[in-house]
Amino acid sequence: MTEQVLKIREADRHTDPTEERITMQGSNCRVPNCQAKPYAPAGTESVCRNHFLQFLTWRRRRGPQMFLRYAGMTMEERDTIAAEWIKTIRIDEVPSASATT
Repeated sequence: MTEQVLKIREADRHTDPTEERITMQGSNCRVPNCQAKPYAPAGTESVCRNHFLQFLTWRRRRGPQMFLRYAGMTMEERDTIAAEWIKTIRIDEVPSASATT
């Protein structure tokens, strides 16, 4: 028990408490008209599982340099990439919340 507490406290020291953190926003998928529950981040907002997989596929098709570059981007830069990807989604292909539950 005490070992776990010590590990948690040590892990907390890695984050500077004065550093501003950006967290994911929203309780639904970022994609318009999609009411599915969030699964993973796409910039500072989150997307459902199906859209996250589509986002990864889209990035992979843009080339291996996209994965390397995306990993080093700030959250604001990732927002730009996610917004670019959302423009490629056809709204009539967005699943409803009832289809994902």
